[in-house]
Amino acid sequence: MLAELTITNFAIIERVHIRFAPGFNVLTGETGAGKSILIDAVSFLLGGRADTSIVRAETELCTIEGIFVLSPQGRASIDPLLEPDALQNEDPNVLILAREIRRSGHNVCRINGRAVRLGDLEAIGEHLIDIHGQSEHLSLLQERTHLDFLDRYADLGTARAAYAKEVRALRAVRRELDDLLRNERELNQRVDLLRYQIDEIAAAHLDPDEEEALTQERNRLANAERLAELSGEVVALLADEGGEQSTAIDLLGQAVRVLASLARVDPATEGYRQRMEQIEYELNDVIGSLRDYQGEIEFNPARLNRVEERISLIRRLQHKYGDSIEEVLAFEEGAAEELDRIEHSEERIAELHQQEQAYLREIGRQGSALSALRRVAAARLSEAVEAELAELRMEGARFEVQICWREAADGAVVQAPPEGAEVPAGRYDFDEKGLDQVAFLLSANVGEELKPMVKVASGGETSRLMLALKTALAQADQIPTLIFDEIDQGIGGRIGGVVGQKLWGLSQAHSEQRRQVFCVTHLPQLAGYADSHLHVRKTVAEGRTRTVVDLLNQAERIRELAQMLGGESEGTREIAETLLAQRP
Repeated sequence: MLAELTITNFAIIERVHIRFAPGFNVLTGETGAGKSILIDAVSFLLGGRADTSIVRAETELCTIEGIFVLSPQGRASIDPLLEPDALQNEDPNVLILAREIRRSGHNVCRINGRAVRLGDLEAIGEHLIDIHGQSEHLSLLQERTHLDFLDRYADLGTARAAYAKEVRALRAVRRELDDLLRNERELNQRVDLLRYQIDEIAAAHLDPDEEEALTQERNRLANAERLAELSGEVVALLADEGGEQSTAIDLLGQAVRVLASLARVDPATEGYRQRMEQIEYELNDVIGSLRDYQGEIEFNPARLNRVEERISLIRRLQHKYGDSIEEVLAFEEGAAEELDRIEHSEERIAELHQQEQAYLREIGRQGSALSALRRVAAARLSEAVEAELAELRMEGARFEVQICWREAADGAVVQAPPEGAEVPAGRYDFDEKGLDQVAFLLSANVGEELKPMVKVASGGETSRLMLALKTALAQADQIPTLIFDEIDQGIGGRIGGVVGQKLWGLSQAHSEQRRQVFCVTHLPQLAGYADSHLHVRKTVAEGRTRTVVDLLNQAERIRELAQMLGGESEGTREIAETLLAQRP
């Protein structure tokens, strides 16, 4: 639940800090005091869209912070969203969301003190609070939302996900089919290109290890004269017998002989003689290796040209097909596979058509099963909503969930395969949600035919229908906090008390703990059912308007309800006391 909310420089709110209680909370106050602004602030905190116009005049930064207390069930849905980025709080039962926007437009979102993307905030918010304002009332009139309402009521998330997986697989098959059924000329051009690319790479007979060896060989061939000169100079210094001066090997031999004489006089120096002999041996080995190296140096311009040409060929292929020989060979393999698919496209097309029909049959089977579950749930939902509407003083109203299928149209291409999902009765249109077209129908008065809600529901009836649906969905809906703004639109005081009782009941309908329900209202009959009453008012100081939120005690509630009843008097105070006494 939302435990605390701090708002700074949001619209006309300078700063408010509110502690909320579980159960049913109402917000009352004069029109324009800022009640709906509080709801807008919560929406902004949860990732709602906003611009710099929300920043309070003559300030640079707007901030909103909410502290939420999570139930075990709430943690089960939210912890998986926090774990990938290590966003958990030290107290796992507490979640802190924050958002700020500067007049410059810079926007920062935080979860438990760490900066996150706006999408992360939105994903978390969907599990915390469900806000029902006038726009949500209007969305209830849009048929595209009705299927989702029904599926939530029937708890069909798992079955619907399995069905959607089949639809996505079918679409992948159809995409491949479309690729294979492209214009024949385009395919022929593609075949010619693939064959040229494969032949060009194959003709090179590439070896993944040859590039480095060729580079080294080119270096030796290009520098053969210099290499021979340098290696010869080293050999001359070490062991040139024809020179007038003593060489290194001569001097080293003399040193060994002197050390041998030294060791005969002092055996303790024998180790020096042995080490010097080892050096003499190694030096002779180096001299021999250098002479071999000299003999292998090749002055071969023709070979150098061939190596240069080979390296140039490799570079050209790498420029066209990949940055390394391995990538060029991988390109060749992929091109060969694509060529094989095209050359055997007729067989692949036939295979894909078989897969397509298999998926259409499976989609028809799963879609039919999903529809059957929806029809059972639709009957229950209709009965539950009608019962709720009767308690909301719409006794003659009838509510029905209409479910129908739409036959698939014939393909525009002659002899094209059927497009629709296959069921025993024929073929029908479908999407990732199923075969069903779902619409909520309403007859608000006795004797009237059932019609789409948008054609028959008044503002007050829409509000009551929303409340009836939310009450019916209460057990299936696991969001712990509900906010209703303008739920009392078009509702009189006589029905207001019933709505208040319903909202209070909605705050009790939660499997683990009391659900938190907020309602912005102008009806004292509704407000009287609240567990907690917040009064929103405006004050003016130093030429600036600001919003203040007060948590009312019992006496203050009586005064506020009396004012809402038309003005404080002995009579309105008595009525206010009666309203509060009627709370469960």
